[in-house]
This record gives sequence, structure tokens and C-alpha cells, in this order.
Amino acid sequence: MKNFISTIILLLSLSACTHLTAYEREFSRQLAAKDITVDRPCGVWEAPANPAAAGALNLLPGFGNFYLASGNGADNSQYLVGFANLLLWPWSIFWGVPEAAIDAGTLNQRELNYFCKDQLLTAAK
Repeated sequence: MKNFISTIILLLSLSACTHLTAYEREFSRQLAAKDITVDRPCGVWEAPANPAAAGALNLLPGFGNFYLASGNGADNSQYLVGFANLLLWPWSIFWGVPEAAIDAGTLNQRELNYFCKDQLLTAAK
């Protein structure tokens, strides 16, 4: 039973983080080369998710993931992760807090990519 729980925890910790696609990573590199980052965005852009808030909310069972699943930069897959963290609470605090903070940063980068791409397309018209 102990090995089973350890395996589940390991799988959840490795598979729960949100990732950028290869195209999104390349576009992020291009933006960074132009000195455009989440901290220094192009135009008037606001980060949809706060990494510190997402991490702190995950001290409660899955709340940080539910926060990331709603709002402007919503990622619906976070509902499933939040539910898993809810079921595995209080152990989920160990992986849930850093995972939510990392995912918030990733979602912010994805939203910045979309925003800047829209700005470029609008400027080209």
C-alpha cells in the first residue's frame, strides 16, 4: 500500500504541471529577445494569475488549482488537478503549492504570448 501511494504521488507531481507547446516556447524566446517578458510586457497587459496567490491557495485542498481554472487565463485542466489535490489532501500540499505557483507562471507566459501575437496581427492590418 505504501508503494502504491508513493507511486501515485510521484505520478501526480510529474504530470500535473502545465506546459507550453514547442511553438509557444519558441515565441516566448522571440519575445524575450525583444526584451518582452511577463515582468516587462508589450502594451498594456496584466498577468491573469498571481503565482504567490496560487501557491498560497493550494495550502487549502486544491483551491490554488481552482483559482487557475477560472479567470482570464483559465486552464480547465486545473479543475482535474485541483480535484486530485482535494482527494489527496493534506499530502498534496507538498507538491500542490510549488506546482500551482509554476503553473501560474506558465499560464501568464501563455497569455502574454497570445496578447503580443494579437498586438502584432493588429499592427500588421
